[in-house]
Amino acid sequence: MRHLRLPAVFMRGGTSKAVMFRQADLPADRADWASILLAAMGSPDPSGRQLDGMGGGVSSVSKVCVVGPPSRPDADVDYTFAQVAVREAQVDYGGNCGNMSSAIGPFAVEEGLVPRPADGEAVVRIHNTNTGKIIVARFPVVDGALAADGDLQIDGVAGEAAPIRLEFLDPGGAKTGRLLPTGEAVDTLEVAGFGPIAASCIDAANPCVFVAAEDLGKTGVELPDELEKDPAFLARMEAIRRAASVRMGITPDLEAAAKVSSVPIVAMVSAPQPAHTLSSRTLAADETDIIVRMLSMRQPHRATPITGAICLAIAARVPGSLPARLRRAADGPTRIGHPSGVTLVDAAVEADGAELRARHGAVYRTARRLFEGCVVYRGT
Repeated sequence: MRHLRLPAVFMRGGTSKAVMFRQADLPADRADWASILLAAMGSPDPSGRQLDGMGGGVSSVSKVCVVGPPSRPDADVDYTFAQVAVREAQVDYGGNCGNMSSAIGPFAVEEGLVPRPADGEAVVRIHNTNTGKIIVARFPVVDGALAADGDLQIDGVAGEAAPIRLEFLDPGGAKTGRLLPTGEAVDTLEVAGFGPIAASCIDAANPCVFVAAEDLGKTGVELPDELEKDPAFLARMEAIRRAASVRMGITPDLEAAAKVSSVPIVAMVSAPQPAHTLSSRTLAADETDIIVRMLSMRQPHRATPITGAICLAIAARVPGSLPARLRRAADGPTRIGHPSGVTLVDAAVEADGAELRARHGAVYRTARRLFEGCVVYRGT
C-alpha cells in the first residue's frame, strides 16, 4: 500500500456535501472506482465516523460526484452520483442526489468543463447518468464563477447565498420507467416480520415509498435523534423499503434489495401539524402542506433530500396516493415540512393517455466550493 493523490474539490450542495471529481481523473472503467472512492471517504468504518477519510459519518456527507463530458447531445455535462456507505464496503450508484445536483453546474463552469459565461445567468444542462434524466441548473455568475453573494437562505444551512434553480425535466420513471411502477397509487405491501401496510410507490427524480406515520405508530414529527434510538422503527422502515424495491421491480427479491440500499428512499408522511425543528424553531401547522421524515442508507435525514422532496411533491399530485390524501388542499407549490424546516417544491402532473406523467419538478438550492486540491488515499 502507498499514499496516492487525486485532484478533487469539496463542495456543499444544498444540505449535503460531497467530494467532486472530474471523470478524466478516474479510471476509464467504473468498476475500478469503488476501491478509490471507499478509501477516499474512509469507508468501511465499523465505528461509523469515517475519521480516516473525507466522509462525515452520515449518509448526507458520505457522497461523491463525478462530472465529465456529455454522452448525449441535449446535455452540457454528464454527472454520476455515488453514495458511499459508512460502515460497509459499498458504493451505490442506484439513484441521484438532488442536493448535490445544485453543485454540478457551478463545478462545471469553474472547472472549465463548459464555456464560462459572461457575468449574468449561467444555464447548464446536466445529464444525470444514474437516472438518465436531464436537470437544468440556472445560477448567477460573477467573474466566471458562482456568485459569492445572494439572498437565498435554505433551512438547514446557515447564512444566505446565491440562488440555484434546479429544473428536473420529465422526472417520472427515473429508475423503473414509470411514474407508478406498480400501476397503483396505493399498494398493500406484505412486509417480512411486520405484516401488511399501505404504501404509495412513486418513481420521480428518485424512487420513493411513502407510508403514513399513524400506520407506524408515530406522530410524524419525531426528530432524527429520536428515530435513531428506535431500532424497531428503523428495522420496520428498512423492511418496508426492501418490500417496495421488489414490488416496484427495482430488485428481483429481498436479498437483492438489501444490497441496493440507496433506493427506493423510504419515508413516513403526515398531515400538517405543529412540529419542532433541529434549530429549536417550532413550525406552525399553517406553515406546511405536508410533513415528511425520510430515511436512506438506514439513517434518518436531517433535511429532505431534494430528489425525495420532488418525488413527494409529485406524489402529492397523484390522485388517491397517501401524500395526496394527507397534503393540505391548495394550489401552487408544496411546502414540505422536515426536521430542518420547510422546502418549497413546484411540481406538475398530467394525464398521458391511460397513465400519469410528471412534467417537471423545480426547487431552489444554494451551493459553495469549500476546498480544492488533492484527496490523499491509500491504494496499490
